[in-house]
Amino acid sequence: MAATVFAPCLEGIKHIKSDQGDMQTKPLLDVCKLVLPILDKFGPAMTVVKSDISGNISRLEHKYNSNTSRFNYLYNMVQAEVETKTAKSSSSCTNGILWLTRAMDFLVELFRNLSEHQDWSMSQVCNDAYSKTLKKWHGWLASSSFSVAIKLAPDRKKFMEVLGTQGDIYGDMQKFCTNFSPILGEIHKFLASFGLDSMKSS
Repeated sequence: MAATVFAPCLEGIKHIKSDQGDMQTKPLLDVCKLVLPILDKFGPAMTVVKSDISGNISRLEHKYNSNTSRFNYLYNMVQAEVETKTAKSSSSCTNGILWLTRAMDFLVELFRNLSEHQDWSMSQVCNDAYSKTLKKWHGWLASSSFSVAIKLAPDRKKFMEVLGTQGDIYGDMQKFCTNFSPILGEIHKFLASFGLDSMKSS
């Protein structure tokens, strides 16, 4: 059977954790990068989300590349910033991890809605995913720009055609949500253990 656009992500998710069950930085960032071409298929509706994700990936990659053996594991970045009391800074890697994870939460919910509610319009799919994930962390400004962007989303039928008719697209979408969601949950749990899971934006 032909591969879907989700196939590279599904393969990548298998490598995020080490054999010992530790969260590895580069494989996680690689999976987040693989999601970006899927976002391109939304057109201008996901420009804000995409640039947010790209910015956080760049920030974390820069840190990772500064000392690959030290920052091989994602949580080492957070622990280093907790020790220097810089974790709550808006330019911290901890903040980057938090917002990257939240953006991925949003996309997981969005793809879950697409696969589970095949009668929903694209705006229903997006707005429901947003209200379950990012909305409570966004201030008025971020919330308003998101509402405007969602109005640019393609209609559902057109979007599904753009995603491609090869392979079991809904099946892979569902697998992506099922396999990626627990990883995101673990990151939130780790951040929460340091009281770092509830930072908001303007």
